[in-house]
Amino acid sequence: MAQWKEITPNEITKDPFSLIGKDWMLVTAGDKEKANTMTASWGGVGILWNKPVSFCFIRPQRYTLEFVEDKEYYSLSFFGPEYRDALNYCGTHSGRDGDKFEACDLTLSYDLAPYPEQANLVMICKKLYKQDMESSCFLDPSLVEKNYADGDFHRTFVGEIVKVLVKE
Repeated sequence: MAQWKEITPNEITKDPFSLIGKDWMLVTAGDKEKANTMTASWGGVGILWNKPVSFCFIRPQRYTLEFVEDKEYYSLSFFGPEYRDALNYCGTHSGRDGDKFEACDLTLSYDLAPYPEQANLVMICKKLYKQDMESSCFLDPSLVEKNYADGDFHRTFVGEIVKVLVKE
């Protein structure tokens, strides 16, 4: 079992633009008995309502959406480059069709929310806000054309980062 150290969100030293946009992350929700995860490369972290927050986006057809909707907490997990194949798998296969954790040899841990034990950095987030994106709110219509040809607009989640775990 990995040794984790809890730090504050302000102590995260890795660049969030690289962590999320380049290295990708897993968004995971559920409980100790059943969980699902998905790869994401859209999202961010910052300050909102005087709290450290994350925001992530989930399309309506993603199985993980059901788990995030159902629970109060979700996790964002970040990995080293040796897990790129696992992240690719979790982004291209549905948990409805099989256990992604088993398929990728990832061990599920739990601390308010489930997360893969193999991660290097985990943010546990408490849901504060959700809203579906709407085409009428886009100021640049080309974004709708490029990203939502099927009309499957993301649901946005904002979560307070309540715990940050790093591998020791």
